[in-house]
Amino acid sequence: MLAHRPFVKMNGLGNEILVLDLRHEPEDVPAAAARALARPGVLPFDQAMVLYPPRRADTAAFVRILNSDGSESGACGNGTRCIAAYEAGRIGERHVLFESAAGLLDCVMQPDGQVTVDMGAPRLGWDAIPLARPVADTSAVQIEGFASLGPASMVSMGNPHAVFFVPDANAVDVEALGATLEHHPLFPERANISFAQVLSPDHILLHVWERGAGRTRACGTAACATGVSTARTGRTGRKVRVTLPGGDLVIDWRASDGHVLMTGPVALEFTGTLTSDMITEAA
Repeated sequence: MLAHRPFVKMNGLGNEILVLDLRHEPEDVPAAAARALARPGVLPFDQAMVLYPPRRADTAAFVRILNSDGSESGACGNGTRCIAAYEAGRIGERHVLFESAAGLLDCVMQPDGQVTVDMGAPRLGWDAIPLARPVADTSAVQIEGFASLGPASMVSMGNPHAVFFVPDANAVDVEALGATLEHHPLFPERANISFAQVLSPDHILLHVWERGAGRTRACGTAACATGVSTARTGRTGRKVRVTLPGGDLVIDWRASDGHVLMTGPVALEFTGTLTSDMITEAA
């Protein structure tokens, strides 16, 4: 049923995003179809942002977020910027509001073409992240088997994150550590794993292993979680520039209401139409 549906391929700082607008003819996107589309040579993506009819009258769409392995995510910052730019261009408005499993996503197009997304307030309680067991302080959790990395800061931005503070983020074996830590028993829903190097009180270097997608050039929710973590532990102020392999995001953990604002660029790559061959998973 997905064959002949139009798609838009975009990216946010190199984080590859597939946009499927199914609002006019809603259809489920099975995990197998997502995996098939994400294959090399088909439509490789980190996340697919699938737009469904709005559940609230004041929103543009309800968004379902799929990772490249077919699993579902509650939030995707770079993907949200992409669909905000897509919808703002379609309707000719600067302000767009979406709903996802993680809540409302308030998006504003900036005059320079960048997009600001209100990602909501971080969840800092161990059971809201969630972790498998209670911890006294989620800003400094030692993970069994990884004592050499030091304690991690745990945050949910609609999906679980563990942020490690390291002296040299470029020297970390992100693939090996990330793949193992994602599935650590401490994380009942798996986790995004970040390695952050604080360069100054307002600048962070970040490498990310993304749950369900692997190493990515950028991860918006990880940048948000890292900005919260560095401010929460006194390493930075509440507004920081986060440099990822794909480029920079500005993260502002707003003091007035505790919401996290993320600002960054988006890029349109190409458009097309799905075919039956694309959505048939290889044997």
